Amino acid sequence: MFQGSIVAMVTPMNRNGDVDEAALAGLVEFHVDNGTDAIVAVGTTGESATLDPEEHGHVIRRIVALVDARLPVIGGTGANSTREAIHLTTMAKQAGVDACLLVTPYYNKPTQHGLYQHFKAVAEAVDIPQILYNVPGRTACDMMPDVVEQLSHIDNIVGIKEASGEVERFAELVSRCGPDFDVLSGEDHLALQAMSAGARGVISVTANVAPAAMHEMCALALSGDLEGAGRVDARLRDLHAAMFFESNPIPAKWALQDMGMIPQGIRLPLTPLSAIYHERVRSAVQKAERVSA
Repeated sequence: MFQGSIVAMVTPMNRNGDVDEAALAGLVEFHVDNGTDAIVAVGTTGESATLDPEEHGHVIRRIVALVDARLPVIGGTGANSTREAIHLTTMAKQAGVDACLLVTPYYNKPTQHGLYQHFKAVAEAVDIPQILYNVPGRTACDMMPDVVEQLSHIDNIVGIKEASGEVERFAELVSRCGPDFDVLSGEDHLALQAMSAGARGVISVTANVAPAAMHEMCALALSGDLEGAGRVDARLRDLHAAMFFESNPIPAKWALQDMGMIPQGIRLPLTPLSAIYHERVRSAVQKAERVSA
């Protein structure tokens, strides 16, 4: 159902932290024009943790309207409260998204059985395709492959964004969950390895600033041209690393600001990128842009 380069899109903000509507529209066109295969609206890269519920819904609705069915939109609707996740997923469905992305509950550290019951409850409450998101480095909660396999049997749980950092997980999830379940890398630097193991693509931070190159790399990999994909990925390697010099989305938002696409706006407790990284991020972006030249 979902494959290729799926951007985890930043939410552009003015210096005072308000959402910048003009920049939001510009980013959507940037991704449509450069081949991005789908947009995640208000995922964790979109600063979902610091948007209030009304803003969360507004940004998703605006992105759906701006995209105007030209590519799929996936709403970020995860929460560490099952009731809140159901509320956000219901809101996103009403906004017209094609699917929802739900991160594992963070901070409260549920058991594996609790994870199963959480995602099962959301899936049963809201009839829309849902993608699981496992990122233990940020949530202190690692969802094991046997739980993912159990959840894959629920009709509207259609995939997973896997960001455990364990390369062998991709092949295991592909084997366990079958061909109708979309395994997606949640880490840009492992995306090619993931697709080599049968994953369908990546939900990408790098695609915020190098969408054409990320699309090209994924398209080559999915067509079976791993050598060609590897050449593109080699040129993106520095950018993959640069996007995490400081906590995501700090570097991505600075890079987009440097490209003239968004203003300098990010919400506390995140702060703008430290000056010591500016030239390294700029250099990595310029190198990645040459991939598509």
